[in-house]
Amino acid sequence: MNTTAFILFVLIVAITLLVTYWAAKRTQTTSDFYAAGRSITGWQNGIAIAGDYMSAASFLGIAGLIALFGFDGFLYSVGFLVAFLVVLLIVAEPLRNTGKYTMADMLAYRLKAKPVRSAAALSTMAISAFYMIAQLVGAGGIIKLLLGLDYTVSIIIIGTLMILYVVFGGMLATTWVQIIKAVLLMSGTTLLSVWVLQKYDFSLVTLFNEVAAQKGQRFLEPGLQFSNPVENISLGIALLAGTAGLPHILIRFYTVPSAREARKSVVWAMFIIGSFYIMTTFLGFGAALLVDEEKITAADKAGNMAAPLLAEALGGNFFLAFIAAVAFATILAVVAGLVISAAGAFAHDFYSNVLRGGKASDEEQMRVAKRASIGVGVVSIILALLAKDMNVAFLVALAFAVASSANLPVILFSLYWKRFTTQGAVWGILTGLISSVLLVLISPNFMPPESAIFPLKNPALVSVPLGFLGAWLGTLLSPRDQASEEKFTELYVRSQTGIGAE
Repeated sequence: MNTTAFILFVLIVAITLLVTYWAAKRTQTTSDFYAAGRSITGWQNGIAIAGDYMSAASFLGIAGLIALFGFDGFLYSVGFLVAFLVVLLIVAEPLRNTGKYTMADMLAYRLKAKPVRSAAALSTMAISAFYMIAQLVGAGGIIKLLLGLDYTVSIIIIGTLMILYVVFGGMLATTWVQIIKAVLLMSGTTLLSVWVLQKYDFSLVTLFNEVAAQKGQRFLEPGLQFSNPVENISLGIALLAGTAGLPHILIRFYTVPSAREARKSVVWAMFIIGSFYIMTTFLGFGAALLVDEEKITAADKAGNMAAPLLAEALGGNFFLAFIAAVAFATILAVVAGLVISAAGAFAHDFYSNVLRGGKASDEEQMRVAKRASIGVGVVSIILALLAKDMNVAFLVALAFAVASSANLPVILFSLYWKRFTTQGAVWGILTGLISSVLLVLISPNFMPPESAIFPLKNPALVSVPLGFLGAWLGTLLSPRDQASEEKFTELYVRSQTGIGAE
């Protein structure tokens, strides 16, 4: 066991549990639990969004993919960053103005509540599960590498912690855990990047020349991981469109008091996230140069331990322990956000508004949300144990594909298409969700490449158009909804101006 790492892990857990204890005393209502009482400022929410978004996939997965596949791994960095432009320009402000706690609130504003809430809750829980599996896989690898604990034990430990944060501290605890994590992650990544660049006289030309000399010019060109250019296009679509449909990112816009603060939070998040993804390049290529490839794959077949091993190569045992502890904090923060989004979808959208017809009391809704948090956590732990050999950035890209296929079409149509109907929303969500998951199951991800029915590893190129097509056909094949069209004008004015928003 790495004693230094163990001490740092315990310190981070102690700090986050203290935050949870502090937040628990301030979480009294459903608004507190789901949206931190709308008390988070724009800059705080921006840092928290960055903390929520810069996941194990970013820190561990992307660094590993660049270290093993060069340029193709870098495509993930570009996609994750550029995607926030879609969030800023299209989604952030309208969503804040028209919703209450979840994405389904906005859909139910002008459409029939029970069908759209049921479909949206199903989609949210599926996306959260995909995303959470990736974080738990990364956590298992980190703890196994440094503490020598069995992978199964590692997953159970982190899963238990994430449940505690949400059940007792709600969104307030989750937000501050994410802020702490973002500060730690940016500090560790900056330090690691500076150390790598120092090795090459702070010259990018020298760094990339060395990469070409050691790994070959092919390493700096596309095609090592995705030999089919269509695969790159499909991945790009998933990353670009997926962020605007991620439930744990969307719910963050409900924690701020106004649309102005929502816009401000996205600008803060883009600055932090942009800086971070630039630095993942240095981490990945630094690991490719300074850490033996066999050592990276020996620690983890998918390359998820490249960044911690780079830290060890540069700064020895203590720096390895520090970076691993940062990765651990990263995972804790992200899984807490995922659990609260999934639990909120079940308790607020499905239980309270579908099963109880909107008549559930605050106390009843919070009780169900906490039980749902436990259920989501347990299911995610089981699924993570089955996916332990997969790269975490790849797993997250699949979550992005589902989000871009199931959620984004109905969000855009609901906000900007007057004719859109409840049937269109349900068809769009279910078509995008089912097609993306089904295509993954019959792809080379789960079948031998030579016998795979669907040739692409990421389904977005097909599933995103299918999601839009399902929403469009569902609308055209259903009668016009006069009440929905009348509410559209009200929704549009409110989404663009904030008039009437809570």
